[in-house]
Amino acid sequence: MSTAKNGDTVTIDYTVSRSDGQEVGNTNESGPQDITLGTGEIFPAVEQALAGMEIGDRQTVSIDSDKAFGPRREEMVIDIPRENLPPEPAPQPGMALQAQQQDGSPLTLYVVEVGEQTVKADGNHPLAGEDLTFGVTLRDIKQAA
Repeated sequence: MSTAKNGDTVTIDYTVSRSDGQEVGNTNESGPQDITLGTGEIFPAVEQALAGMEIGDRQTVSIDSDKAFGPRREEMVIDIPRENLPPEPAPQPGMALQAQQQDGSPLTLYVVEVGEQTVKADGNHPLAGEDLTFGVTLRDIKQAA
């Protein structure tokens, strides 16, 4: 039986959980995902686990927050005056806003609180500061040419 190696495109199913056990992602609805090993499409620790696996193998991979989405940075939580936002749609907690950083690069902010005069938005990735656990099952291997 063949094993996955760098350059191969593998088909995987996965679940992602936070350290408290809450599942925060999976392939249940989207279906299995294709990943080309060695191209950085997924966290390096998951790629390393997939390399050497055979079809049907399952592994659990733990990733510390600093190697996942990084630490949570409080300076990324900002108050935005409501007059700086379009009137519609009305801001709601959980809503994503697109902003531009000082260097011109895009930034997604998530509304965490809506006040009378300001909206508190968080520029951290929703999983920043979280240790993650991936449960990965290898479904198929397409060998690199």
